[in-house]
Amino acid sequence: MTQPIASPTLDTLFKRILVRQPEALALVDPLNKQRITGQTRKRLTYAQADRAISAIAAHFIESGLPANSVIAVQLPSTVEFALTVLAAHRVGLIVAPLPLLWRQAELTVALNRTAARAIVTSSKIDGVSYADFAMNAAAEAFSIRHVCGFGDDLPEGMASLDQAILQDSRTSRSVIQDGRKAAMISFDVTSEGLRPVPRAHFSLIAGGLAMSLESDLAQGATIMSAFAPMSFAGLCSSLVTWLLSSGTLVLHHPFDEEVLETQINDHACDTLIAPAQLASRLDEHDLSARMPSLRNVIGLWRAPEQVAASAAWTAQHAPLTDVYLFGEAGHFCARRNAEDGSPAPIRPGPHGAPRDVPGASIAGDILLTPKGTLGLRGPMVPAAAYAPLPPPGDTLIASAPRDFADTEYAARIDRATGTISITAPPSGIMAVGGYRFLAQDLQEWSRRLGHGALLTALPDRLSGHRLAGRAQDNARARDALTELGLNPLMVEAFRDRTNGTLT
Repeated sequence: MTQPIASPTLDTLFKRILVRQPEALALVDPLNKQRITGQTRKRLTYAQADRAISAIAAHFIESGLPANSVIAVQLPSTVEFALTVLAAHRVGLIVAPLPLLWRQAELTVALNRTAARAIVTSSKIDGVSYADFAMNAAAEAFSIRHVCGFGDDLPEGMASLDQAILQDSRTSRSVIQDGRKAAMISFDVTSEGLRPVPRAHFSLIAGGLAMSLESDLAQGATIMSAFAPMSFAGLCSSLVTWLLSSGTLVLHHPFDEEVLETQINDHACDTLIAPAQLASRLDEHDLSARMPSLRNVIGLWRAPEQVAASAAWTAQHAPLTDVYLFGEAGHFCARRNAEDGSPAPIRPGPHGAPRDVPGASIAGDILLTPKGTLGLRGPMVPAAAYAPLPPPGDTLIASAPRDFADTEYAARIDRATGTISITAPPSGIMAVGGYRFLAQDLQEWSRRLGHGALLTALPDRLSGHRLAGRAQDNARARDALTELGLNPLMVEAFRDRTNGTLT
């Protein structure tokens, strides 16, 4: 009896390309990498990337990390991010990407929740010492046994992965590459708080396929990725789409519009993957004339309720594909109407990849839950991670498993057209760009700052919300929040304002 063929992993996809075109250009660093991390910019072929991946993977083995361990990663959008993720997968490790906005308080919680055995970061990012954040968080996480990083001036006790690449160790171990194995654990915020979301390789690949097929991403594409990679959507829109296209991935650390335009033109990028608001701004400033090599734009909406009211897309030479993001639960994609550049109608039920093409593979299902919220199911959606908590009681009878994830976004079906309208984000959850948190957390931190302090979230058309704070002594409030290990969004909410208002 023949054994079933295992589905591929991300490393399997990489090795398939390596065999076909080892000397093709694979990865390109941001133009301003020296400013971002203090390191020299890199351009790697597939063969050069493979050697670096193997060396980092060997370092993980020699550090005593067993297969199926969780390794936390907090890195900017540089070549090192791609090399680290693929090296971890090559030796059977599970990657837990950590948003760059997270500081010690959130890092410690995430490391403890996942029982991570190691953490990888960069010495400095935009002048901030992320190595210190990692060392301090690791000191509070009992499971951490290894801390390593890229860059110069690493603290004592942190291993250098740059040196590991130079040493080029060949240590390896046999790992079954099976797409059903766990690949990553990302972190979402729901009404019940911080939620770890595990995913297998096939789920990651399904998320990238949905973007690639709907946007008609060409084989051998030169992709400019300008979306922060430390999330499910971030990995899908950079690493996975690159591996599926067998092309070149040019990375941009968000955001410097002038640098982005220079990179696109210097490398003749034909595909741009970026936050939808950034793509729309480029379209308003004559995308066709300024970036003539572009033939495809993929815009990711962190606030999907804003798509319907967005401006029409005008750059006909580079059609726009809208990607509706729902935290870490999943996403669906829809290419805009070619005639007028308006958003495509979204209907409930199964949708193919690409959409509306007879015989296309099913990318997933869009449904309206009994609560009047949007639900998702399909190969990219980890429904079990979003299962409701069991009701209190002594019953031993397990409730029936739910095959969909409730995104908690309010939605309704238009009776006249049969389309779904997303009307509001999840209740009680604030979003500032890609950072999500509970509204009650703001109240808790305000109380900890003492009498007269106020921290609130104000609506913002582009990012969902923006934070504003007021205290009797704003400078002292900033110092207190920094000391507590909170992220800079909360700290800078208490910046001094000349007009004395919350703006």
